[in-house]
Amino acid sequence: MSFVDKVNISLMSGKGGDGRRSFRHERFIARGGPDGGDGGNGGDVILTASQHSNTLSGFRHNKLLVAKEGQPGGKNKRHGKSGESLVIDVPVGTEVRNSDGKILADLVIDKSQEVIARGGRGGFGNAHFTSSTRQAPNFAEKGEPGEKLTVTLELKLIADVGIVGLPNAGKSTLLSRMSNARPEIADYPFTTLTPNLGVVDIDGSSSILLADIPGLIEGAAEGKGLGHEFLRHIERTRVIVHLVDIYDEDVKKSYSIIRKELLAYSPKFIKLAEVAALNKIDGCSEELVASKLKELKDVAKGSIVIAISAQAGTNLNELKYTLKRMLDDLNKVKKPKEKKTLPRISLKDTEDSFNVTKSDNSFRITGIKIEKFASRTDFNNVEATNRFKDILKRTGILHELGRQGIKPDDKVYIGQDNDIYFNF
Repeated sequence: MSFVDKVNISLMSGKGGDGRRSFRHERFIARGGPDGGDGGNGGDVILTASQHSNTLSGFRHNKLLVAKEGQPGGKNKRHGKSGESLVIDVPVGTEVRNSDGKILADLVIDKSQEVIARGGRGGFGNAHFTSSTRQAPNFAEKGEPGEKLTVTLELKLIADVGIVGLPNAGKSTLLSRMSNARPEIADYPFTTLTPNLGVVDIDGSSSILLADIPGLIEGAAEGKGLGHEFLRHIERTRVIVHLVDIYDEDVKKSYSIIRKELLAYSPKFIKLAEVAALNKIDGCSEELVASKLKELKDVAKGSIVIAISAQAGTNLNELKYTLKRMLDDLNKVKKPKEKKTLPRISLKDTEDSFNVTKSDNSFRITGIKIEKFASRTDFNNVEATNRFKDILKRTGILHELGRQGIKPDDKVYIGQDNDIYFNF
């Protein structure tokens, strides 16, 4: 099965059900009274992290996912049934971003959930609008539309340690010898086409999650080769094992190529703790190992340098316990306490905020709360429109319209991008 780790999909939560406009006795309103029930809420779109899912390939041919709509209200004040939420399983480690690149969710814990698109609220039935001056309201609210958005799902492996290196450095072999993983291994470049995970047991008392990242080449951060697509998987790792083949003609150059690509992709990679491991030392003379190890130490300053043979198992226990100590040390590092500062005053719009703009003989009102009211209003109904004008008065919007010189029959548009309007 092919590995897909990034995909764009559209999500739509359910529309809220319309409120009911009805009376117990349609012909004798005074003897009956309004009894229209409220509409049900639309279903949410919820993403759930699941260990039983390991790829995003299932979304390649299913680009629009829609939750159920809420049902309309009924007579005798019966509440409409709420729409069923759409619960979508994604692999643990899935990051969700909106079209602006903002992270909406980072699902790194199994069974964790995030509501990505909330269902529209059901409209109130006419029984909701009775008062001393309005005993028989002849209108009901429409249900709010559901949220629709396009998101990018990106799978990033969650591992304690990431293994990097040039193609054929021995990454898959190291993973198979140290863990329970069984990656494909062959004597040609780019054997690893997808990241592999393995669990390294530490004396039965603890474990390390190890990730084998596909081989990188010079220019990988610019999109060359296969490994550039998987550099993002290193972002979650805390320690890097950088494998260098002892048979490389220039060990310093081989090491520097990978470091350069990591830096080009993200400067934070250079700050990660690193073990530089000279691999394939089995069958080599002590003189060659010592010479190549010195070259690696000269260039890998600040890193722990070790000589191993993944194939023969040489020094793998030393590598395993070195990684364990490094992770333990990282766990002991406490974050510095944040200094107490005065609270910052934010000028960010609230739900009650609104804006009125004039253009020729029309006006446009924008604002989170007033737009929601408008989406629930039936502007073909005179009573419903009058109620909406009452809301404009209570919120101060009517005063602002008057200040800007609104006249009878001027059009008033609601929202930035839609064509909801009424004649004033």
